[in-house]
Amino acid sequence: MMNIRIVFCLFLSAISYASFSQQNPILKGWYADPEGIVFNNEYWIYPTYSAPYEEQVFFDAFSSKDLINWDKHHRILDTSAVKWAKKAMWAPSIIENDGKYYLFFGANDVHQGEVGGIGVAVADQPQGPYRDLLGKPLIDTIVNGAQPIDQFVFKDKDGSFYMYYGGWKHCNVVKLKSDFTGLLPLDDDGTLFREVTPDQYVEGPFMFIRNGKYYFMWSEGGWTGPDYKVAYAIADSPFGPFERIGVVLEQDENIATGAGHHSVMKAPDKDEYYMVYHRRPLGETSPHHRVTCIDKMIFTKDGRINKIQMTK
Repeated sequence: MMNIRIVFCLFLSAISYASFSQQNPILKGWYADPEGIVFNNEYWIYPTYSAPYEEQVFFDAFSSKDLINWDKHHRILDTSAVKWAKKAMWAPSIIENDGKYYLFFGANDVHQGEVGGIGVAVADQPQGPYRDLLGKPLIDTIVNGAQPIDQFVFKDKDGSFYMYYGGWKHCNVVKLKSDFTGLLPLDDDGTLFREVTPDQYVEGPFMFIRNGKYYFMWSEGGWTGPDYKVAYAIADSPFGPFERIGVVLEQDENIATGAGHHSVMKAPDKDEYYMVYHRRPLGETSPHHRVTCIDKMIFTKDGRINKIQMTK
């Protein structure tokens, strides 16, 4: 009788573990460049729909109360609502201000003379629907060599809003108006764009504050290859200088390749941080076959970030 009870308890424990433990990837389907954020004690993820440019024309969002069970919110924004976006939309970034939600995104593969760049849409709730705020890109030109893509919007301790962005191995920071309709000067001389590119930067900037320090992070390597990875710096100012400390996430021959373009979520009211990122399953060769995953970030006593071990 005792053996039967033990077996039954073990069976229930197995069911509980299978039902309630986090599994990577956390989302079904091909999703990349995930922006993770907490709204009203609920976790949200806004990823790129990972597909060829002609198909990558909408955004889905996902929400969860426990980081385990995720609800999908279909097509919160697509090119039908952004008339100037003709093909790819990718790498969303989102922020809330005064009860409204602002979704920033890259659209069209902008080069000199081509319409495209960084756009912004607005909604009254995290799941949308979102509408184009400006009817044109917020930034549509190449400044300091930075392709206007991969934007991250950041609220500083004093309430100022900054946006870090840039591809082609260059990163700029700009200051945003609080209604996100334009830019404000960064200093008294009227400068709108400041380059803050750290060593070995390629794309995908991200910023967060912990214990008064500014953690600046970015992706290195090529997004289509196995060597994609995430590095970071720590500074005393949102403008740096950002001295590269090292790599915190990269491929694991036993788990996945192409690990990068991440974001960071902090658990409400706890000193717990999670890296949300995409990676390419072993054996996949298509550049578009990327999946979204979460792994915990651990800090050392002096504030450095331990190397993240990808998990299943």
